[in-house]
Amino acid sequence: MKLSVSKTFIMHSKYFSGFSLSKEEDLFDDYALKGDFTVSGFSLGAQQAFDFAINTSARIDLLQLYSPAFFHDKDKKYKRMQLMFFKKDVKKYCDTFLKNSAYPSVQNLDKYFSQGKYEELDSLLNYVWDEEKLLELTKKGTKIEVYLGIDDKIVNAQESKNFFKKYASVYLIKNAGHILKMDENNA
Repeated sequence: MKLSVSKTFIMHSKYFSGFSLSKEEDLFDDYALKGDFTVSGFSLGAQQAFDFAINTSARIDLLQLYSPAFFHDKDKKYKRMQLMFFKKDVKKYCDTFLKNSAYPSVQNLDKYFSQGKYEELDSLLNYVWDEEKLLELTKKGTKIEVYLGIDDKIVNAQESKNFFKKYASVYLIKNAGHILKMDENNA
């Protein structure tokens, strides 16, 4: 008699980092549910987390998107200019990006800095959130949570909220920016 062995694949918590960042997952501990079957990502990492979730055969119960990079409201000129500024002076672009990501908090992001690449920025700016795939993921039973800082200087939180609210539970955080940290004076 031949025994059949079934493989059980358990998805442990998986996190995807943001543009020019690495190992910054602890910034989101206030919101993270780090159990089995949870996938999360920040900004560019939110795009990657979504792509992973829609393309994996592993069970995913919860997809947490922290400040997903959403630029559907920006025109081609804006995107070209961002890429041009990056190419012209990578260090200055990344310094400004980190400062704007932290705003309005005084969180220092230097320890998380990892030089981003032109191709990553291009992908981040031109990424198209596919509404059919978002719907497909929810129909598979995956709950989606989106966290947005109202004072975000990187993405338009209101536009993001309006887009994602059809597919996700959207949480708007007052006095917080892209990294969802608050200005301690207004907390």
